[in-house]
Amino acid sequence: MSNSSKKILSLSDLQNQVKTWQSQNEKVVFSNGCFDIVHLGHIDYLEKARNLGSRLVVGLNTDTSVKRLKGEKRPIVPEYARARMLAAMEFVDAVCYFEEDTPKSLIEAICPDILVKGDDYKVENIVGADFVLAHGGEVKTISLVDGFSTSKIIDKIKNFY
Repeated sequence: MSNSSKKILSLSDLQNQVKTWQSQNEKVVFSNGCFDIVHLGHIDYLEKARNLGSRLVVGLNTDTSVKRLKGEKRPIVPEYARARMLAAMEFVDAVCYFEEDTPKSLIEAICPDILVKGDDYKVENIVGADFVLAHGGEVKTISLVDGFSTSKIIDKIKNFY
């Protein structure tokens, strides 16, 4: 098993890991997404997220979930490959799949200290924000890098090739 694949955890393993980190007074940051065709915007965003705490957990939509949210032709990159790419980033400490359309149940299962999304979201509209705030945590938004999105990359490839 590669080092990066060891960071891809089941929900029960993730719950145990988060409890361990929190018992050591480490702040656990959580974010989520599809991360289909990883690009600079993703890397910048996740690195900024990690800098808000001690550990970064990334919830990753499964292929089935991405299809429901983005359409039948997505994802481009299968879930295991997306998870390995995320796990290979030094600032990502754990990756966990979720099958639902939102990470609400995953957030409630691990109770992160800090919940993060891009600044294209308003805090009051972030799924799980009410839960995290009610449990003494923080909810933050992070500025995104202009001009980078998976959809734009796909459109560019379709138009030019």
